[in-house]
Amino acid sequence: MMHRPPPDDFSLKETKPHLGGGKVTGDKLTSTYDLVEQMQYLYVRVVKARDLPAKDVTGSCDPYAEVRLGNYKGTTRHFEKKSNPEWNQVFAFSRDRIQSTMLEVTVKDKDLMKDDFMGWVLFDLTEVPKRVPPDSPLAPQCFVKAGLGHQVLRTRVSMSKSINPMWNEDLMFVAAEPFEEHLVLSVEDRIAPNKDEILGMCAIPLQYVDRRLDSKPINSRWFNLEKHVVIEGEKKKEVKFASRIHMRICLEGGYHVLDESTHYSSDLRPTAKQLWKNSIGVLEVGILSAHGLSPMKTKDGRATTDAYCVAKYGTKWVRTRTIIDSFTPKWNEQYTWEVFDPCTVITIGVFDNCHLQGGDKGNGARDSRIGKVRIRLSTLEADRVYTHSYPLLVLHPSGVKKMGEIHLAVRFTCSSLLNMMHMYSQPLLPKMHYIHPLTVTQLDSLRHQATQIVSMRLSRAEPPLRKEIVEYMLDVGSHMWSMRRSKANFFRIMGVFGGLISVGKWFEQICNWKNPITTVLIHILFLILVLYPELILPTIFLYLFLIGVWYYRWRPKNPPHMDTRLSCADNAHPDELDEEFDTFPTSRNADVIRMRYDRLRSISGRIQTVVGDLATQGERFQSLLSWRDPRATALFVIFCLIAAIVLYVTPFQVVALLTGFYVLRHPRFRHKLPSVPLNFFRRLPARTDCML
Repeated sequence: MMHRPPPDDFSLKETKPHLGGGKVTGDKLTSTYDLVEQMQYLYVRVVKARDLPAKDVTGSCDPYAEVRLGNYKGTTRHFEKKSNPEWNQVFAFSRDRIQSTMLEVTVKDKDLMKDDFMGWVLFDLTEVPKRVPPDSPLAPQCFVKAGLGHQVLRTRVSMSKSINPMWNEDLMFVAAEPFEEHLVLSVEDRIAPNKDEILGMCAIPLQYVDRRLDSKPINSRWFNLEKHVVIEGEKKKEVKFASRIHMRICLEGGYHVLDESTHYSSDLRPTAKQLWKNSIGVLEVGILSAHGLSPMKTKDGRATTDAYCVAKYGTKWVRTRTIIDSFTPKWNEQYTWEVFDPCTVITIGVFDNCHLQGGDKGNGARDSRIGKVRIRLSTLEADRVYTHSYPLLVLHPSGVKKMGEIHLAVRFTCSSLLNMMHMYSQPLLPKMHYIHPLTVTQLDSLRHQATQIVSMRLSRAEPPLRKEIVEYMLDVGSHMWSMRRSKANFFRIMGVFGGLISVGKWFEQICNWKNPITTVLIHILFLILVLYPELILPTIFLYLFLIGVWYYRWRPKNPPHMDTRLSCADNAHPDELDEEFDTFPTSRNADVIRMRYDRLRSISGRIQTVVGDLATQGERFQSLLSWRDPRATALFVIFCLIAAIVLYVTPFQVVALLTGFYVLRHPRFRHKLPSVPLNFFRRLPARTDCML
């Protein structure tokens, strides 16, 4: 029979308590009380008082003293008709339960109705030497849960396992004026898995919270934690002692509340209006008409569309009237916005109203999306009226579909050209985003909270803008996985590097003497730049200037619009579109999920291989001097020594000329085999042989 070893919980464990507060030397302690742990108390001895004033009609007083430390207090006995009392009483406050830095001693006159105040004195405890007490195995595992409306965040469990826990964490919420909801905090103790006990709560009205406009720290405050008990089904405040919590709370005005994607944000200003700068211009949009709209529903047995438009720029949302039963509605409504940054985007969406009298309403009827248009202001010329008909494109599970066209008139008027040019040198976001940057997780959480608040506020407007409209205008689901978007982003990257690849191919043709005249001219230019190196930078910038002037002929005449080919929406596979429109979590059957999971694994495997190859090249560079391959490192070190000596005694122009002429040498002097440096580099070791 095999005997199993006893569990760890039943085994003898060696501990290392701070016995006597002394240090261990071998197995000995140098303290007198070396078998117990040192405990700390604050002792207050109230000795006596003299010449107290008379408070009673009899010309005497009945004095007693009250000692208060935070929410703890102690009271001496009282003496009748004595102006020079001697109490000589001692009060002890445990170091673990000190919640304030001030000790208050008050002398009062005992009375039947209300005790009279006679005087008080304050003592500062900051000069008293302090120690962090040792952790207790029975100490609470405390965390703080904070809620503002539907937003709930919590801290980690305190690492200080004592009755004075510490967190030192920042919790950020999105709060909108008027501040109708209170910030509710509760300190909770994790007594078991998935079971927490509330130790105390406090509700803080936001109207009385300090406002911060810069990065200066806010003064901290102590807040009382009230404990509630449930008696006969009702929640009542417990009159016993309440703990306190130390916090810094402020309404941040220096951050910008991101409710839309940063790629096409319509507003970049900080929250506090005191930090806003003057506007640089005015944006005017005329929503003229639409034509060729697709039928969106049936009414009385025939297809129809009741279209309206929504435009969003900055914090201002506008909505046109609904044109009933028309595929060519005409709104002819004009709106104006102040512009504070030219690098912003206005979004205009077209929707079908499903909430009119007589429409086919069902449970949970939603306004259908017809399409939307984005216009970046920086792509518009100032004071020019743009009148274009924009295609309304919507991606369906069956593919991309043109739902019609919307006719807009847009004008961006610049009030100060100098101020607008100055904006291009300013940070995109307010200063607080760079002084105390937010994490990616915080940004996602705050954007979700802001979207919910905006949606709730606009749903109460008249006429209401419902949740599906707000989410479509703000692109709430743009962060979800999409095979189509992944392909589109890959092709965008290839397009960005396409210019560099073209330059590389052109230089390869120069080196291979595909066009001898061009190669000879490059030799001459190279010779001039080497002999006169001060011309290198001016030549580069002059070349860029000439390219920019040359491309002016082909500058875009029209503002950009939705591009189906750039979005890879014109040839997307039906299954990829079905995956993109799937809910989260998924609602598809197991076979479809298995197929998509395998496909994702295949794509991720290729990405994993590319990332591994990049890491291998970097590790080979590191191994040049790491002596991982002692022979290769020795060769490289000797080469560096010889190169240093040669470069020291040889003029730089000679080295540059020889290098350039070697690179541009004629094909008859070239070999098809890889070069010696490349062969040496590829033989260097990487850490791939250490991978499991």
